[in-house]
Amino acid sequence: MTLPAHDTIVTYPAGELVRHATVLHTTPARDGLVAVVTDATSFHPVDAAWPDQPADTGTLRAGDRELPIRDAVVAATDGSELHVGDDVPVRKGTEGWAFVVAHLIDGDGPVAEGDQVVITADASARRALSLGHSACHAASLALNRAVESRWSKPARTDALGRVDFDGIAIASSRIEPFGSVDRYRLNKSLRRAGFDATGLAEALDELGREVSAAVGEWVAAGSTVRVERDGDRLTDRRSWVAELPEGVARIACGGTHVDSLAELGAVRVAFELVDDAGTPVLEMRTRVGADG
Repeated sequence: MTLPAHDTIVTYPAGELVRHATVLHTTPARDGLVAVVTDATSFHPVDAAWPDQPADTGTLRAGDRELPIRDAVVAATDGSELHVGDDVPVRKGTEGWAFVVAHLIDGDGPVAEGDQVVITADASARRALSLGHSACHAASLALNRAVESRWSKPARTDALGRVDFDGIAIASSRIEPFGSVDRYRLNKSLRRAGFDATGLAEALDELGREVSAAVGEWVAAGSTVRVERDGDRLTDRRSWVAELPEGVARIACGGTHVDSLAELGAVRVAFELVDDAGTPVLEMRTRVGADG
């Protein structure tokens, strides 16, 4: 079988759930599954390089059979072999490589190169993750505002011009249905950069209330959200853009989002200090809507 020569066309940034597509390549994958690569997809994949948002859930219809998509991951090829998920050996966008979405289906699925298929992402699961992802970005901006006074040295700034604690200290981010979990390392390098964590442990409840209130202001203002993209290919740059009362915020992001922060409803942000092999870690949990 021939391998794809171009990045997959992705339509999920525009909110599309259903896409008719042509199968370009299939290959055995982990756990007896088969990786199916199509020319285009409406299915959001997980990226092993920064696996913050999980893959969509849904189906691939081939002929008269509707097959569950067990997972969807970013894969890559230099024309000689398809590397799937954690096995991708290069950074996304590396010259000479095509980056594609691999839909993982059961091994007995009747799918072959050249087949016409219909890919469908589940609407409710997509919406739950989109709510969580938009809330995550809003909470990160609100957190930067809440801890701005703790910086004693100049540092890089965020989309609203404040010191970017989120971008500087982030260790991991996990998008969940109706929320997110973000972890920030309060290590020596952060202190050397000018961040003072003195008294933070005693102020976590207050910090949660302040960040929740800031996001709540943006929700009440009905701040609109959109995904701007340079193109329709998987590696084309995309940004989350929110029209906030303080100004327009742009954050590089490859995930899915709602159209307005008003859709988040009630928002609750809570903090906890945890230990990671001797390094204190600030954990931020954001919950929205009925799950908030």
